[in-house]
Amino acid sequence: QVRLVESGGGLVQAGGSLRLSCTVSGDIFRVNTEAWYRQTPGKEREWVASRVSGGATNYADSIKDRFTIFSDNTKNTLYLQMNNLKPEDTGVYYCNIKLRVRPGGKQYDYWGQGAQVTVSS
Repeated sequence: QVRLVESGGGLVQAGGSLRLSCTVSGDIFRVNTEAWYRQTPGKEREWVASRVSGGATNYADSIKDRFTIFSDNTKNTLYLQMNNLKPEDTGVYYCNIKLRVRPGGKQYDYWGQGAQVTVSS
């Protein structure tokens, strides 16, 4: 059973920083894609950043140059470092990992439970 547990959300003033963590547990053969999404008030869930197994990263224009996605394989943890936060970054952030549990097996899609980020002006 694969499980993703998020931590690190909270309340911060505009211009501040937060780091979200997403720790993965369970039997995993290979992680294909790691990503962060967010759902801001009144909007649908949107993609924020992603990282593929080769290390290449992509970011949404709204957070480019402010957020960084990275992982520590020794800790089985995915991170989202968020700097220069703005009130419009307020929302629930979800980690998403696409992985295979066995060689040649199908790809599965897992989500974290969500972490609330609130940025005050």
